[in-house]
Amino acid sequence: MNIRSLTRGDGVVIGAAVLLFIASFLDLYSFDNVPDSVDLPMLWGSGPVVFSVVLAGVIGAALVVVARGLPQAPKVAGIDLGQFGAAFTVFAAWSALGNIVDVPGGFDNIGDNASDGAPSPGIGLILALVATLLMAGAAIATPLVPVLKGALLPAPRPAAPQPYGAQPPGGYGYPGAQQPGGYGHPQPGQPGQPGQPQQGQPFGGQPQPQQAQAPQAPAGDFSPFWFAVPVPRPLFAEDGSPTPIAELAPGTWYLAVEQRGPALVAQTQDGRRGVLQDTSGIQRG
Repeated sequence: MNIRSLTRGDGVVIGAAVLLFIASFLDLYSFDNVPDSVDLPMLWGSGPVVFSVVLAGVIGAALVVVARGLPQAPKVAGIDLGQFGAAFTVFAAWSALGNIVDVPGGFDNIGDNASDGAPSPGIGLILALVATLLMAGAAIATPLVPVLKGALLPAPRPAAPQPYGAQPPGGYGYPGAQQPGGYGHPQPGQPGQPGQPQQGQPFGGQPQPQQAQAPQAPAGDFSPFWFAVPVPRPLFAEDGSPTPIAELAPGTWYLAVEQRGPALVAQTQDGRRGVLQDTSGIQRG
């Protein structure tokens, strides 16, 4: 699970789930003139509230977050797992509203000094309604609102992009990393130090010509650059096939090697190349 795939909307869902869990330990109902020695029931003391509000909300939030963090969300009966989670959060909010509107009776004899009136919603039930409304709203609005679609954790910026064809020193996806060089082995693209023997050169001999040169950048105005995507984006084959060959995940730097109109030809960690059609909001290195 890639946590950098989570969006701001997913952060709201997680925060609402935490608030709902805290509210489950607070009072379910409140009464007037209740003695201090009497313990009022909390949300866990009511089976219908626990199943329809607390558990439904927490399970729904977990499904939404897990579906967002996986490279490809699984489907149940042809329906995306995230859609199941959103449905659970809406059900939890609807159930919490029902318990607020219609508070059941049966607690008139909770204490000798209790009032004869019907109980009112407690702080736990009120917070549960607020939490489930936030949760359901974020789960539904995240795919629609650009602000909520932004990455929850920003991608780290590289120190400097590498030219096309050069191997990133610290492993693919981290163009700013450094790699130590040994005696007589200069860094890629850097000449050897005077007086030091080079690879394939006898000590005191003349420098040997380089046997291979790094591939040059494509001609034209386009210069290859590193970039990161704000949300998971599909990478399609260069032959125009509609089936994605890979998915670019936030938090990883990819190398753009060519531009085709508004699209980019990107290279993945394993060397595959494909077309990134949606380039909106990408972060350049």
